[in-house]
Amino acid sequence: MCGITGWISFDRDLTRERETLDAMTQTMACRGPDASGTWVDRHAALGHRRLAVIDLPGGKQPMTVRTPTGEVTLVYSGETYNFTELRHELVRRGERFETASDTEVVLRGYLCWGEAVAERLNGMYAFAIWDARVQKLVMIRDRLGIKPFYYYRTSDGLLFGSEPKAILANPLAERVVDADGLRETFSYCFTPGHAIWSGMRQVEPGTVVTIDAGGLRERTYWRLETRPHTDDVTTTVGRVRELLEDTVRRQLVADVPRCVLLSGGLDSGTLTALSAAHLGDERVRTFAVDFMDHAANFKSDDLRDTPDAPYVKDVAEHVGSEHADIVIGPKTLADPEIRQAVIGARDLPMTMGDIDFSLYLLFKEIRQRSTVALSGEAADEIFGGYKHMHVPQIQQAQAFPWIALNIGAFDKDGTGLNPQLWSGLGLEEYRKDSYASALGEVERLDSGDVYASEDDFEHRMRIMIHLHLTRFMRYLLDRKDRLSMALGLEVRVPFCDHRIVEYVYNTPWSLKTYDGREKSLLRGAVKDMLPESVVWRPKSAYPSTQDPYYAQELQRQAKELLSDRGHGVFELVNRQWLQSATGKDTAGMDRLTRLGLERTLDLATWLDAYRPTLRLP
Repeated sequence: MCGITGWISFDRDLTRERETLDAMTQTMACRGPDASGTWVDRHAALGHRRLAVIDLPGGKQPMTVRTPTGEVTLVYSGETYNFTELRHELVRRGERFETASDTEVVLRGYLCWGEAVAERLNGMYAFAIWDARVQKLVMIRDRLGIKPFYYYRTSDGLLFGSEPKAILANPLAERVVDADGLRETFSYCFTPGHAIWSGMRQVEPGTVVTIDAGGLRERTYWRLETRPHTDDVTTTVGRVRELLEDTVRRQLVADVPRCVLLSGGLDSGTLTALSAAHLGDERVRTFAVDFMDHAANFKSDDLRDTPDAPYVKDVAEHVGSEHADIVIGPKTLADPEIRQAVIGARDLPMTMGDIDFSLYLLFKEIRQRSTVALSGEAADEIFGGYKHMHVPQIQQAQAFPWIALNIGAFDKDGTGLNPQLWSGLGLEEYRKDSYASALGEVERLDSGDVYASEDDFEHRMRIMIHLHLTRFMRYLLDRKDRLSMALGLEVRVPFCDHRIVEYVYNTPWSLKTYDGREKSLLRGAVKDMLPESVVWRPKSAYPSTQDPYYAQELQRQAKELLSDRGHGVFELVNRQWLQSATGKDTAGMDRLTRLGLERTLDLATWLDAYRPTLRLP
């Protein structure tokens, strides 16, 4: 895993811009602590930071192949899990390899197949290739958007990077957030391709973006497609098991220590059990996050019925893993320096609060012992695991489900926002338009055969899954990537294997819930490998602290912010609302008030760190 960046300019000589390229590359040091490299030609400058995972001595980047008509140079971030098979195929076609890395497989694959190499890759990746033979840059992102990839158009080319901070290190990139960026920040629509910085875009998942002197072009090489599903329950469950076994086997390949993130739920339990079965005599390592005195403070809510710890223990004992609990105290969790680190990692104005902070701290501890981790991210989106997916009112709501559920502060009526900002942004209309656009992307199954077509309810549930896979999941994947790579930890997400996504997406909702529960297909596929307690455990969200000290510390920090009457955050946040929130009894504080406190502090931290120019409506 790595960090990539670059600068394409068709009007200037970039060999004179090494200092700027070095600055852009240095911002990616956290993503690649093992090595740094740059490559500069007249119209292209590429930078790379490496986290060595496969072929530690080889695989250095930027990687160049010289051809009779010019050089072809690659900067690559990610992993290609089928690189061994592709390498064999390329050797048969006459390619010669100098390393054992998957990076070289991707580069020589491009030499053989051109941009169509993307369709042959199984993995998580974001890479850019400067093809001097035709003076063209090719940028390719994986199908599900596991690896981040941003670009920024300039007057004569573009800048690109794994993260916005790499682009913002170039003087050509203006640190401007306009009304659309603020709408995206506060709407929770997670619009594909959008970046909050004005002029910046994301390479969309499953997309090839090219630029040459003639301009910029985009081509989609993969999208979620609607297809008939003809397998019965037994066959479907068996196919899911087969795909999971193959995916976990592939994603355990590494030349560095590996582990699994274990929460005590069905998703992480599945990956732990499959990893243990594949590794055999080599004990699988597992890590779980917990909070100091969490059992004593725990109260069930609409997202979490039970604490994780007992179920984590059941899985670890069942598979015989080498397990460690990472226990976090409330003072550490509330430390402003942790908030600053998380904001710096994510480049976003708002986090998910203590959920992000604890994940960052978990990754920090894991990185001392492992370099690669497997995570159960995306199983809920794919298999229909979220509780709200099974609530009739939300199933039929003409809105993004996570907004209908009201999962975040500032979601409904703008109570926490500055009234003038709320009025000017027009968030309700923005959400409606975004939702309508998202609906237009969903294909309805209509084969002309009454037995292979969707009724209205099945189509509504296809929409539900599609929205989560193409919007909400991408936000969570970005969170996972940015918090882990900020610490040089590579997190792999087996449930995002595109073969699993394609297959399960097209199974009817009636099959996804064939046993009357959420995630029936996943449960049926792996129940023989897990303890009963975990097989039948209801969905529980990632843990959140309930320690009263944490909420009290949020209030204390918010009071400090209120004392700074000239702080720019009050262009965005309603000062009166914040004063009211700081005076509430923390023992009875509702979740949305606490989220509002967290996100107000996030906004203030982001404004202090990035110093953006805000163009308010």
